[in-house]
Amino acid sequence: MEDSPVPAVATVLHAIREALTAVAGERETAGAPTRIAIALSGGRDSMVLLDALALLAPELHIDLSAVHVHHGLSPNAERWAEFCVAQCAERRIPFGVERVHVERVGGASLEATARAARYAVLGHINADVVALAHHADDQAETLLLQLLRGAGPHGLAAMPRQHPSATGPVLLRPLLGLAREAIDRYATARALAWVEDESNANTGIKRNFLRRKIAPSLAKAFPGYPATLVRAARHQAESATLIDELAALDATGAISDVTVGATLDRAQLIALAERAPHRARNLLRWFLRQRGLAAPSAARLAAMLQQLTQAARDARVQLLHDGAELGFHRDRIVVHAPVIAPFAILWQGEPALTLAHGRLEFATCIGAGIARAALDGVGVTVRTRSGDERIRLAANRPRQTLKNLLQNAGMPWWQRVSLPLVFRGDTLAVVPGIGVDVAFQAAPDAPGYAVHWHPAGREV
Repeated sequence: MEDSPVPAVATVLHAIREALTAVAGERETAGAPTRIAIALSGGRDSMVLLDALALLAPELHIDLSAVHVHHGLSPNAERWAEFCVAQCAERRIPFGVERVHVERVGGASLEATARAARYAVLGHINADVVALAHHADDQAETLLLQLLRGAGPHGLAAMPRQHPSATGPVLLRPLLGLAREAIDRYATARALAWVEDESNANTGIKRNFLRRKIAPSLAKAFPGYPATLVRAARHQAESATLIDELAALDATGAISDVTVGATLDRAQLIALAERAPHRARNLLRWFLRQRGLAAPSAARLAAMLQQLTQAARDARVQLLHDGAELGFHRDRIVVHAPVIAPFAILWQGEPALTLAHGRLEFATCIGAGIARAALDGVGVTVRTRSGDERIRLAANRPRQTLKNLLQNAGMPWWQRVSLPLVFRGDTLAVVPGIGVDVAFQAAPDAPGYAVHWHPAGREV
């Protein structure tokens, strides 16, 4: 009968087996992945996943572990971590706690910031797979939230059952096809204990409002809920794949990997915008996503497209989005780190200066770089350019403007204005990557400093 413990347990075990088999097939390996880490919150859903995977581990030859991300946002957070320790010890499952510091960023909610911190940790777990306990009701709630935010197909696709990573573990949601009711029956059948997060009762949080106020009415009026919304999310995922494939076709010949990173041909975007504006918007949205940036709103995307296609060719465009900037370089659209404010720092002989946007090293050497004697007893500052600097790099060459040197080197304007320069007094002495003024160059056998600039990160 349906209420007996056997079907309740078998349903969950079957779903997990099926999900692991699918992951193994995509990885082109025989059998289930061997190293699986459970993201264990201590709540009912994650405890069901822990218990079920512990049952399956001997059968599927799984090397099982668990990790608890400690956000420190609740007064009960320490007790939850201790509960997870005890539950894993009881099952002899290796366990670790990852502590994160969560602060609200910009206009993001605390919940969204905590979620981002959690996924950042899980993306670096040493395992083949990180198993997450989201189920069908979670998926339905996610779709509803995205729908109410006006999301497109990528947002309405909600949570993928599995999310592969080039560098980290696969994120797998083996319970995504099961309703909360099935999870409840398993927990009852196995007499599981779990902890309750008091924030789940706060209907001021939008997801909790949907879960407590809206979802019960939907389930009562529409007997297929939440399975129908899970199916709708799968349809949207297929649509998202199709529009990505269309964007990739439209990007043919437009994307290029050059010294400033992957860029988008502006002329090709302009031509597409004139012929099919909806495809141009799709291409730009895809380009941003390929650079690892969040999708802009429809209004913001339209405004970005207008500026990128209608600005003068030599315009200094600065479009700030998701912590990065979009600009032009040689008629290509580039995503780059934001331009920093002008600065001036006194150098006091340190082997390196750590700046907000990189690291400037002064490596000791002989017969190269700037003469050490040239820096003794004189004020040396590291600062950004003011616009009228000149430098002479060799005795047989004239003094040149820094602007022309950097332009001839192919350096984009945002790198030019952020480049740290070394001044001896009021005189420009070193331009990292370009050279040392002839008046300060170290003699062949004299000690010097080779100055190297290492920008933080890279072009997006």
